[in-house]
Amino acid sequence: MSVVSRTRVMGILNVTPDSFSDGGLHASVEAGLAQAMKLIGDGADILDIGGESTRPGAEPVDVHEEIARTAPVIAAVHARWHGPISIDTMKPETARAAVAAGATIWNDVTALTWAPDAPEVAAELGCEVVLMHMLGEPRSMQVEPRYTDVVAEVRDYLAARAEAAMAAGVLRERITLDPGIGFGKTIEHNLALIAGLGTLVELGFPVLMGASRKRMIRNIDPSATEAGDRLGGSLAIALDAARRGASIVRVHDVRETVQALTMQAAIEAVWSSSSF
Repeated sequence: MSVVSRTRVMGILNVTPDSFSDGGLHASVEAGLAQAMKLIGDGADILDIGGESTRPGAEPVDVHEEIARTAPVIAAVHARWHGPISIDTMKPETARAAVAAGATIWNDVTALTWAPDAPEVAAELGCEVVLMHMLGEPRSMQVEPRYTDVVAEVRDYLAARAEAAMAAGVLRERITLDPGIGFGKTIEHNLALIAGLGTLVELGFPVLMGASRKRMIRNIDPSATEAGDRLGGSLAIALDAARRGASIVRVHDVRETVQALTMQAAIEAVWSSSSF
């Protein structure tokens, strides 16, 4: 059987001491490189490398510390692999260092709003950008988040941020949108955004879904107390997002997600060409 096209998988590599799922596990260059090569071997299409936790309640990290954590790992991975590497940061200075080390994507949870010149820096770097919606900032984003219509508000915010990026010189084809599951949202908000993902897709930009191992899964299945217990829920969201038009899913469990999406794509290929 020929290979079928599937939604791309972005593998998460946190080189931090305090990320909610894997904090401290890959904090050295050697450990980070080893995990990167594992994710690539498992089928990751993109690597997303971050040096500052954005979990609820996380404290900010000094830009020099963030660069020291991420740039050497990016350079080490880039020396061995020529696939796309993403830097997960809100800071333009960190993005500059990452692109110089070999990154080609800037994944920004603040949608290029952390610094006034962020859109211009993104345009200057010529990299792809992922614009994510977040209500507030990590330390306080989960304190009673409120929306009138979360799907419409997130869509309109991201549409406006995409326009701002393009006005600064970022090419439209280099922009991806992310609804920001878990970033200033209740379980009800998260579910509405997942179910309403098609509304975001309709804007015409690639859409990224990042809900891997998140607390919302525990909210639905209380037995999933540990992040590593949430594979089933993570796969369900990834498959649903792919059906609704997501171009990329950002995950911890790369091998399992690649297998699930490949199987889904094979079934849908048969379905679309059949007379059932």
